[in-house]
Amino acid sequence: MAKLYMSATLSRHVFPQRLADFSTLAEALDYAARGHTGLNFYDGRCRLTAVVQYAALRREALAVARRLHGLGLRRGDRVALIADTEPGFMEAFYGCQYAGFIPVPLPIPSGLGCHTSYVEKLGGLLKSCEPTAILAPSEWLPLAQEAAGSCGALFVGSVKEIKTRAVRPVELEPSRPDEVAYLQYTSGSTRFPRGVVVTQRAVMANLQGMIRDGLGVRPGDRCVSWLPFYHDMGLVGSVLGPMAAQLSVDYLRTPDFAMRPRQWLNLISQNRGTIALAPPFGYDLCSRRAREGEAARFDLSSWRIAAIGAEPIRAEVLERFAEQFAPAGFDRTAFVPAYGLAESTLGVSFARRGVGVQVDRVDRWALEHRSTAVPSRGEGSTVSTFVNCGAALPGHRLEIRDEAGRSLPECRVGRITLQGPSLMSGYFRDEESTQAHMDGDWLDTGDLGYLHNGELFITGRQKDLLIVRGRNIWPQDVEYLLESQPEVRSGDVIAFLVPAEADPRVVVLVQCRATDPEKRENLVRTLAGLINGEFGFTATVELVPPHSLPRTSSGKPSRAEARKRFLAQRQSESGLSVAFG
Repeated sequence: MAKLYMSATLSRHVFPQRLADFSTLAEALDYAARGHTGLNFYDGRCRLTAVVQYAALRREALAVARRLHGLGLRRGDRVALIADTEPGFMEAFYGCQYAGFIPVPLPIPSGLGCHTSYVEKLGGLLKSCEPTAILAPSEWLPLAQEAAGSCGALFVGSVKEIKTRAVRPVELEPSRPDEVAYLQYTSGSTRFPRGVVVTQRAVMANLQGMIRDGLGVRPGDRCVSWLPFYHDMGLVGSVLGPMAAQLSVDYLRTPDFAMRPRQWLNLISQNRGTIALAPPFGYDLCSRRAREGEAARFDLSSWRIAAIGAEPIRAEVLERFAEQFAPAGFDRTAFVPAYGLAESTLGVSFARRGVGVQVDRVDRWALEHRSTAVPSRGEGSTVSTFVNCGAALPGHRLEIRDEAGRSLPECRVGRITLQGPSLMSGYFRDEESTQAHMDGDWLDTGDLGYLHNGELFITGRQKDLLIVRGRNIWPQDVEYLLESQPEVRSGDVIAFLVPAEADPRVVVLVQCRATDPEKRENLVRTLAGLINGEFGFTATVELVPPHSLPRTSSGKPSRAEARKRFLAQRQSESGLSVAFG
């Protein structure tokens, strides 16, 4: 009980709340350290493992900053941080802010049996950012050392090891507003991850817009998060944002959430959380894992802002969650759909608060043939639905443009472009990619969507679009159709286009647990027939083992990686046929 009491004290405001109106992250932490709020870390059974007030975090960060100087680092050097959900990451991240170094949050392994692939991926990221120091929790240190290879880092070790070194009596000069705050690697859904350069000025502009206008933060708010610290939604939304608004946060490790998603709801209930962010699959996982009648054991009446982003938003997933947890006091108007990306620090647009999920039902024929979102004609017409992600944050502008870069009117689907103070400076040491995505002070997001009454509706990614005989078909429409079948679970389908000599071919991979050959054959026939009947084209449907569909580090389906693997397998099979034919 003593520990829970300690946790509860980390929510009191004893001085005026400021909503991220600071020039740097170090300045924001200086202010947060004046109060009694801070961070609470929990294990997979909701047991409190660490309590860190912002004042203590600042003190440890300053000490780490001086110890990093003792390693011989120079201003502007990169420090790679294997970003597990633990206090050491925070101390090192903010230590870099106070020392003028650039932290680079990097992922932890995604699961068992991924040693080789993780070391290979981490090695590529380290080669890209060329860190002078690499810090990892003790659990992941052997993997970090293996991945580091000959990258030339002066130090590869743990934060715990750093803290055993003497504190150098150096005069610290925190990062200035025009300097780089951190590098954020993209999740790599279309190619190898790129390092997004985020300045102090950009991150503070984005934090202020999200905290004040997007989420409407109030004194006494409390955040609860399981999001990974290496992803933009976890880092900016659930680490930097609460600190910049002096809010307390309760953290679960991401793997613990994946094993026991209901513990997220337990923490919200136990600590009266008011703000929690998640991608749609987080809400879906809670719904699927909850047992019948279990919702009443939670008390979610305090949950004021349930923000959703990071992947395409399916209204039916959120509706199922809201209905299932209504007995726990969850208010469906708490849902706040949002759109964002690392290239704009995090948040771009937020739906209006207090109205819940608003859906646009549009005629699919007009969408596919004319790239126009017109209201559904009702019975007899096929419909595509898209969730309202709201208007751009103040000081930011959204434009929908065609392939030639011309601005499109409302309800016309095109490329989403963005202008504003939150934009990245560019991709780290990748001028070609920077030039491909930046047109002056405008960012081409690579996403497709349309504006209606000034509010944004996301339709998909340009590179994922299925272009079949001149029609623009959204892969999620195909995926959702198959996931509506009782034999297929949500998230078990991925659709993509592969080149062919005549017409390109649509391939649909479906994770399947059935082993009986006849059942599998019937399922393939049924699913292919559904696609043909709904969309009027023949797709190649293949059943694959559970947990085999590729995903990005943020959990989104990676259609580009699925296509790459599919083509590699076909090429391999073709080679074997020639060799042994």
